[in-house]
Amino acid sequence: MSFRARLALVAAGAVALAVLTASFVIYFVVRDQLRSTVDNSLKATAANIEGTPPHDFEHFGTSVGEFGGATVYPQGVDKNGKLYPAPGATVLLPVSNEVIAVARDERRAFFSDMHVRKIHLRVLTFPYPGGAVQVARSLTEVDHSLSRIKNLLILIAGGGIAIAAALGLAVSRAALAPVRRLTTATENVTETGDLSDRIEVSGRDELSRLAGSFNAMLGALEESSRAQRQLVADASHELRTPLTSLRTNIEVLASERKLPAGERERLLTDVVEQLAEMTTLISGLIDLARGEQQAAESEEVRLDLVASEAVERARRNRPAVTFTTDLQESTVQGVPSTIERAVANLLDNAAKWSPANGAVEVAVRDGELSVRDHGPGIDEEDLPHVFDRFYRSRSARGRPGSGLGLAIVRQVAVAHGGEVVAEAADGGGTRMTLRLNGSS
Repeated sequence: MSFRARLALVAAGAVALAVLTASFVIYFVVRDQLRSTVDNSLKATAANIEGTPPHDFEHFGTSVGEFGGATVYPQGVDKNGKLYPAPGATVLLPVSNEVIAVARDERRAFFSDMHVRKIHLRVLTFPYPGGAVQVARSLTEVDHSLSRIKNLLILIAGGGIAIAAALGLAVSRAALAPVRRLTTATENVTETGDLSDRIEVSGRDELSRLAGSFNAMLGALEESSRAQRQLVADASHELRTPLTSLRTNIEVLASERKLPAGERERLLTDVVEQLAEMTTLISGLIDLARGEQQAAESEEVRLDLVASEAVERARRNRPAVTFTTDLQESTVQGVPSTIERAVANLLDNAAKWSPANGAVEVAVRDGELSVRDHGPGIDEEDLPHVFDRFYRSRSARGRPGSGLGLAIVRQVAVAHGGEVVAEAADGGGTRMTLRLNGSS
């Protein structure tokens, strides 16, 4: 059974329960009102009889015929159970032990229902000097009215339930429209793999929020898929050149032809350099993939201490470059390993572009890391692209590198809710600033 059908069924069931409850209440209230009228009539008759002087039961009551209509039928009963019907009565009321008890003054007056010759009677038995009196009235009219009311309530309840079911279907159809659109979009994504489809969102209810969240999820998946395809395409392009060159050199080295003096050593050197280049490229790709997963939990990180350790490593690896620091205590919230890699990449990039005996200035304050070199600087046309994957300016194409270092820096900055910017520094060179949110 579909969710829509279940929702309509639940709505119809709730309405049915309410209608049936109301019908039962109405029926019993009306029944009590009608029977109360009969009881009041019997009480009035009993009051009239009690107000008359006692007389012989043989002359009791008035002349009556068959039971029926609104006529009240009296019947006397003495202490021995002898009956004294009204003159002309052709039918006698049955006398029970309870009636004899009233005649003997052993019980109070009481109402009772009975059937005489298939006629439903309401009977009041009350004490009377010398015995008891039974006054009866037919409930035929009351039963007939109740039967009509019962049939009418059944029709109303049935109609109400049918209308509730129809309205339940209509309401569930309208209420579940966003769910149907969500299901259609999900099935379309499953069948076609197209993540560009979106659901129209209107309103601010829970289903609209669900549709909005689904659209956001599709957008994130689409962007992730696009970035993945772009990464694969860029990696394939970047790997093609060193692989081709590496294969050519290996084939030459493996051939049987005699090489000029020193050529074999040069080819071997090229092979080693190309392997190192590919290793660097693959390492960068792995770092990018790990950064996108961002599985590690964040914690408080002293950015100034991370920068200090990175500077010490850079001094050992780049002895020809002078590093000066201005590191103020600064704590950020993040993943230590990724922040360390971003800081190391910025220092490595600055050292790579610094001239011999050049200086790199490193500063940390308020959750912000600034690295400034005194190299040739970045051309204006290259500034918007320096953090793109595999992007290498014309001046950088002759230098070693994979074009992934600064892309990793931007990835780390975005993952931590911050940013990284590159700008021309006063007096030449480039200043790169890494800002991380959650600083303290």
